[in-house]
Amino acid sequence: MTNPMQTHGAASWIQHSGGDPAGARKFYESVLGWTVSDMPMQDGSSYAGIVVGENPIGGFMPVPAPAGEWTIYITVDDVDARFKSALDNGAEGIDEPADFPGVGRMAKIRDPYGASISLITYESMQG
Repeated sequence: MTNPMQTHGAASWIQHSGGDPAGARKFYESVLGWTVSDMPMQDGSSYAGIVVGENPIGGFMPVPAPAGEWTIYITVDDVDARFKSALDNGAEGIDEPADFPGVGRMAKIRDPYGASISLITYESMQG
């Protein structure tokens, strides 16, 4: 089985954002039986990571957001090139490519049909 965090084009992470991160965490732990564990981040904060079996698959954004949504991250070989390609093909740039220490490089787009998705190249993929 291939690792989605190293496979270009694979869905590799899901992230919840909304007005009550702690409430959402409890809801999904109850409804789906997810294990949610606090994962330490490089900046000293923690991130509520969703673990299924032994594998982390996503998490809950620790900062409340005005509108709730799930974000899907797609692993790409080059965030900047794929972001530019998306824009060239009619997408709207929501979040420009940026580095997130300890994680990787990310960007977010809205496709020409109204759906948003995030692109990521994990630090483990970068040379």
